[in-house]
Amino acid sequence: MYCDYANKVIPSNGSASGSQATDKRLKVICGANVSYLADSEFIGDNTPMTFCEVRVSPSSSVKPNVGASELAEALSRVLPFTATDDDRPILQCVKFIAKEGKLTLVSADGFRLAIVNLDYDDGEGEALINRDDLKGIASALRKANRARVGFEPSGESLDGMSLIIDTELIRYRWVSNSGNFPEYEKLIPTDFNYSAHLDTVEAIKATNSLKALSDGKSYPIDLTIGDGKVVMADPDGKGIAELVADTDGQGKVRLDGQYLAEVLRACGGMVDFSLTNAYSPMLFSSNGYKVVVMPMLTSEANKEAKADREAKGEETTEPETTEPYEVRGESGQVPEPVTPTEQAEPEEAEQGVPLEPEATTEPVAEPKKAKRNRAKRAKQPVTA
Repeated sequence: MYCDYANKVIPSNGSASGSQATDKRLKVICGANVSYLADSEFIGDNTPMTFCEVRVSPSSSVKPNVGASELAEALSRVLPFTATDDDRPILQCVKFIAKEGKLTLVSADGFRLAIVNLDYDDGEGEALINRDDLKGIASALRKANRARVGFEPSGESLDGMSLIIDTELIRYRWVSNSGNFPEYEKLIPTDFNYSAHLDTVEAIKATNSLKALSDGKSYPIDLTIGDGKVVMADPDGKGIAELVADTDGQGKVRLDGQYLAEVLRACGGMVDFSLTNAYSPMLFSSNGYKVVVMPMLTSEANKEAKADREAKGEETTEPETTEPYEVRGESGQVPEPVTPTEQAEPEEAEQGVPLEPEATTEPVAEPKKAKRNRAKRAKQPVTA
């Protein structure tokens, strides 16, 4: 067989039609030409009696159980919402959960919670993988043709698990971190009083325009829903943008502008924005992807919360300050919104962050130890 181009001979793998999909055949690619050779078809009367052994790499026989591009997209949607603070090692991880025909990826940074569900019907398992170990994997998966996700005992402990991702060229294996991830299901709001369906492209443009009015990274934005539009404005009223949207009910909430921009970029396209009130977590959702965001508290939000508590017969306390916003953290860190309650009672600052319940009681490793363990179990590509 002669060809001016390089020849490529591979198993047909059932890619042909009819009997070619079931008979033992080789797929021969020569330039733009594709043909199939049946078993022994290339042997003639004058063919020397020699044998050629074609070994197929085990990686080529990877049986996918998730889409490679879908898994890459899921990773890119949860990684931005992991914590960067070394004092919270568990929130630096992405949680992988396989059960009930779904593979769920979850991340949280204390103020935001991201959840992605993929179809997966290949057993059950769980693993906590540090964000640093997953950097670059999304790009690699986008170049892969096949991907298979699995879980297996790590061998390092009786209950330890490892996450395995196989592609046609490489196998990735990570040992799960130890610790308890927050019970994220309880943090997803389900009852809403207001909602809007809007275009994230236009919303991102408005967010960037309002950022120009700020002197720093952090900038609050007020969102008002109602009358077929979403109004975005800075608290001082120096900049206002109106977006056409499908709305239900009327409400107002304040968000950190940087957080809002990151959520809108992660959602993409059209997004549903649902809100209960000005002080409770809100939900952004798009085609099964969900992001829960904690709002910033204002004096109006505090009054609404107080009125709601009084209506329920609960005890109320008036905050000592009505300052709605403050930047904290070391230089270079992502600034975090601080509630009036946090300013008045610094020893209970985490009470204003409902996206990680009982986080301080989780049995997690010390940051230095976590780093050592992470270095030990660092992502190790194992050629198949």
